[in-house]
Amino acid sequence: MTAPLPAPAPGWAITADVTVVGSGVAGLTAALHCAAAGLRTVIVTKARLDDGSTRWAQGGIAAALGEGDTPAQHRADTLTAGAGLCDEAAVTALVSEGPAAVRRLIGLGARFDETPGGGIALTREGGHRRRRIAHAGGDATGAEISRALVAAVREAGIETVENALALDLLKDAEGRAAGVTLHVMGEGRHDGVGAVHAPAVVLATGGMGQVFSVTTNPAVSTGDGVALALRAGAEVADLEFVQFHPTVLFLGAEAEGRQPLISEAVRGEGAHLVDAAGTRFMTGQHELAELAPRDIVAKAITRRMHEQGADHMYLDARHFGAAMWERRFPTILAACRAHGIDPVTAPVPVAPAAHYASGGVRTDLAGRTTVPGLYACGETACTGVHGANRLASNSLLEGLVFAERIAAAVAADLTPAGPPVPAPRDPAGGALLPAEARAAVQRVMTEGAGVLRSAAGLAAAGRALDRLAADGEHKAAEPGADTWETANLHLVARVLVAVAALRPETRGCHWREDHTERDDARWRRHLVAALTPGAAGRVLAVHPTGTAAFPATAVGPPGRPAVPPPTPEPAPRPVGAAVKRENPEP
Repeated sequence: MTAPLPAPAPGWAITADVTVVGSGVAGLTAALHCAAAGLRTVIVTKARLDDGSTRWAQGGIAAALGEGDTPAQHRADTLTAGAGLCDEAAVTALVSEGPAAVRRLIGLGARFDETPGGGIALTREGGHRRRRIAHAGGDATGAEISRALVAAVREAGIETVENALALDLLKDAEGRAAGVTLHVMGEGRHDGVGAVHAPAVVLATGGMGQVFSVTTNPAVSTGDGVALALRAGAEVADLEFVQFHPTVLFLGAEAEGRQPLISEAVRGEGAHLVDAAGTRFMTGQHELAELAPRDIVAKAITRRMHEQGADHMYLDARHFGAAMWERRFPTILAACRAHGIDPVTAPVPVAPAAHYASGGVRTDLAGRTTVPGLYACGETACTGVHGANRLASNSLLEGLVFAERIAAAVAADLTPAGPPVPAPRDPAGGALLPAEARAAVQRVMTEGAGVLRSAAGLAAAGRALDRLAADGEHKAAEPGADTWETANLHLVARVLVAVAALRPETRGCHWREDHTERDDARWRRHLVAALTPGAAGRVLAVHPTGTAAFPATAVGPPGRPAVPPPTPEPAPRPVGAAVKRENPEP
């Protein structure tokens, strides 16, 4: 475990069997099932209970629910999108358990759009060869799922601490999870820095899209769970695979922060991608044209933009007509009109933006991480389902399926004992960057580690992030929510740049301009990173929190066999993380 974030000592504490950090589909589902198993459960959420990424999801949730569709077909589409890096056992669990998990969600009160005959209405999205996307409110699926789960949590009486930023993992003397420290922002029953003492901690904190200047993610998506896990000594995997959604509403070259998403379901219903001249450019690029997997569409848009010297393309759905727009995509229609664009009468300007982290905290099929007692699910986790590129609308399903698996694992793993006793901690922690460094991190990542990457760009990004760290050492900022978030973003950014520099190929949503081909012979394997105070093997660099090394061996997640690594490549620039390469499961 590396130095924790600098923070005051906890002034209050809650005791529980399990604490779930996050309140999206994964966190709320895990909490409900843990509570149903008789475990005292506490939910810690950064904003309000219904304010996570889930409620922003538009398109829907993918599952083999339609006539003629099967889990095997869903599995095949998922593996294709994952570009050779999916864990096949994880994908099989997802698609085989998914339909029942969706029906249980309906049993909790979630209301999906229906056909005239009363069945679940299904649509298509990129990479799916069947109509298997269930949606609600036309394009407000996430909001409906969040509503149903929040209502169920409140009905179950699960204790919740809102407006609370989780800081660091507590451990006992044996190195097991013993809870988390957190800071409650605002007045209420709890205020300031406190702790939840629990022998099981579930990270479900969502994504890290705010590490880039332009993203579809809400402001709370600052990579907190991944950063917390790294500081706790857990391994992360596939962090280089950040999916850029192809069709985000383009609001100008200077726009920053969260941008409105134009759901892939719009293309699923027949919208076309065109350039300024109205020419379709996805036909001939892929057999599915506009419904190709997201990485292919994002690359095609970016390539066309470069060819024409443009900063955006267009999504043309004028042929839908006003009635269809108002019925099927009311949220998107309102967002476009709020920005002066009417998709009923004009094509919608779009460009790719950071959307989803396919990698995250490395887990087994029950959500266990490499730290005993610490679990992860949802976008925070790397279960192996997504590989190098998430298939559209698999994320909500992953949250449901693996949250249920985690609850079963927690109930099985816990042994009768008294409240956990956290071991003494270093109260000082490392230096904090000033809050204004957040924008600098975002600019660096957008320029050097965005849609298009290269050795030169990644090296420049790494140097810039190092300079920010050095500046922070000389002029440390005061502890607070803004500086803690900035520290999390900076840590995640450094590790992401490190692993992206180590993958000299183009695969899935990792696009290297200087290595444009996929290289299965050498790189059909995972990159696993961890912060360590020391590591065996060839030392690459000394990081403020430890030493980076290429270990002589690679290990699998808990419950998976270890495999030997390939012959190491020449050492890249110093990166500050221990990185392993691991073969995927056969």
